[in-house]
Amino acid sequence: MCEYCLKHGDGKRWYLQAKNYSDDLLSDLRRRHFIEHFFSHPEELTRDLERMSQMQRLPGMVQRAVSGLVTRRMKRVHFGQVVPAEEIEQILGFVNSVVRVPCICRHITLGREEGYCYGVSLAPNGGKFAEILQALDDSFITGPDTSDFETLTPHEALEAMQAYEPDGLCHTVWTFHAPFIGGICNCDRTDCLAMLATVQHDVKVMFRAEWVAEVDPEACTGCRSCMRVCQFGAIGFSAADQKVRIDPLRCYGCGICRSVCPQDAITLKDRREVPAAAQLW
Repeated sequence: MCEYCLKHGDGKRWYLQAKNYSDDLLSDLRRRHFIEHFFSHPEELTRDLERMSQMQRLPGMVQRAVSGLVTRRMKRVHFGQVVPAEEIEQILGFVNSVVRVPCICRHITLGREEGYCYGVSLAPNGGKFAEILQALDDSFITGPDTSDFETLTPHEALEAMQAYEPDGLCHTVWTFHAPFIGGICNCDRTDCLAMLATVQHDVKVMFRAEWVAEVDPEACTGCRSCMRVCQFGAIGFSAADQKVRIDPLRCYGCGICRSVCPQDAITLKDRREVPAAAQLW
């Protein structure tokens, strides 16, 4: 299991522990100030993206050192983990409110707002997390206009997230000062800064899922639909066998490939049962 499960989940999947969604954790002023600053200053994320691009020109040893420092800091303040749809459903089963908010990453990378992010809370009406965002007076994308905060039922939120899967968006949970989990995002490596950092720039700001995808070669017809949606470059095609293969060393276990497989040839397996990937996080 990932280190968060050991630290914050009592040896179980940390993101399925209701206590980590509790508003009590937001009574910590550090967390509140971090959330306020994070959403009030999107220009800092733009600078971070520029720094990552510049870092590629540094010697490899320096890149690895800087990457390690960034990862350690992010694990304390704003870190994520890939989560498959069935566990998103479990999370939505015990939170009491879900609020869809504009995605700050798409605001930066695309210059427009997309409602791919969801604030979740055990408290009604979005809880303190929503209160913080709604209280921002000048910088949260659309400023004080809270019409962009759309309250959904857990069922509506689940349906919306499942509808993203054919486009390759994978589900992730995010901390705002660990272990408080305040959001569920739906990411791709083109527009999501965290996934771009993790996959393309090798600056780890998200854990892999607790799962690894496997393909049944007997059921696979080689249509390659799964390859189109994989954000991690984990799926290859054998011209000789006319089948796809999943590389467990690259697979993040999001399970999105399953949603587009017409033959239901792909399943998820517990990462701990796959020796090649058991220690990869």
